[in-house]
Amino acid sequence: MNKEKHDLVIIGSGAAGISASIYAARYKMDFVLIGRMPGGNMTESYDVENYPGLAETVPGHELGDRMISQLERFGHRPKIDEIHEISKLKGDYKFKLIGNNTEYYARALLLAIGLERNRLNIPGEKEFEGRGVAYCATCDGYFYKDKNVAVVGGGDSAVTAALYLSDLAKNVTLIVRKPEMRAEPTWQDKIKKVSNVIIITEANVKEIAGTDKVEKITIEKGGKTQELLLDGVFIEIGQTPQTTLLNQCGIKLDNNNLVVVGDNQKTSTRGIWAAGDITNGSNSLKQIVTAAAEGAVATLDIYTELKKLK
Repeated sequence: MNKEKHDLVIIGSGAAGISASIYAARYKMDFVLIGRMPGGNMTESYDVENYPGLAETVPGHELGDRMISQLERFGHRPKIDEIHEISKLKGDYKFKLIGNNTEYYARALLLAIGLERNRLNIPGEKEFEGRGVAYCATCDGYFYKDKNVAVVGGGDSAVTAALYLSDLAKNVTLIVRKPEMRAEPTWQDKIKKVSNVIIITEANVKEIAGTDKVEKITIEKGGKTQELLLDGVFIEIGQTPQTTLLNQCGIKLDNNNLVVVGDNQKTSTRGIWAAGDITNGSNSLKQIVTAAAEGAVATLDIYTELKKLK
C-alpha cells in the first residue's frame, strides 16, 4: 500500500473541501484533498442561483467544475479516493487514514465529508435501486425521457429534482408527506406553474413494485391506498451524517449526529476541524455558500496552528 505524509488532509471534495483547499494552496501548505466525487453533492443540484457572484443561474455541476478549475490554477486537484478508517497516533503525525490503496498520515485533519442521502426503507426500494429507483435526478433523469416518474419529498432537493425532470419526463408526480412543501418559496412558486407536474400532499409511499424494473408504487393518503403506474421514482427526502468515520475520530456529535464545532470550526478532538453540511455551524443553514465559508475559516485556523508547531 502506498504511503503519503501531509501537514493537512482534507476529506471531502464538495464546496467546503474545495474552498478549504483553495485557501490551503494560497497559504502554500502541504495538503491533500481526498474525495469520492469531485464537487460533492453540489454537482447534483438542478440549478444554483443564490451563490454570490453568479450573473446567471447555473447547474450545480457547472459551479463545481468552476471551483475545481480555480483550485487547479493553484496547482492542486482533488484526489479520488475513499477513506475507510481513521486512527489516532502519537508523535508528529497525529492521524493515520486508510484509503483504497494508500495510507495517509496527517498532522491535522479537516472533515468536510458532507451527508448521505436518506432512504425510505420500504419494500421494493433496495430491490429496484438502479432499475427505476434513483436518488439523483441530474444523474439519472436522462434515462426517463418521455416517461412517467415520481419524486418523493417536499424540500428544496425534491422540488428542484421535480423541476429538472419536468423538462425530460412525460409526467412528474411530486409526493409530499406533509400538508405543505418545505422548499424555498421561490422554488414552490416555480413548481406550481409547471403543467406536467402533479403535487400530492399528505401522502406516504408504502411500496415500490414491478417485475424486472419499477412499474408502480403504492401510496397512502387519508387512510386509503392507491397505486400509481410509473417508470421511475426519485427519492429526495434529505440527508444524514456518515457517522462511521466520525465515531472513529472520537469527536462530539449533537442529537442530529452533526459534528459540534466551536470557534474556527474546531471539533472536540484536538487536531481535527470540520466544515460544511456535516457540522452544526452556520445556524444549520446547509448551503453551498456556508460550506465554502466554513472551509475557509477552518483552513486559516489550521494554518495558524501548524505554524506554531514549526
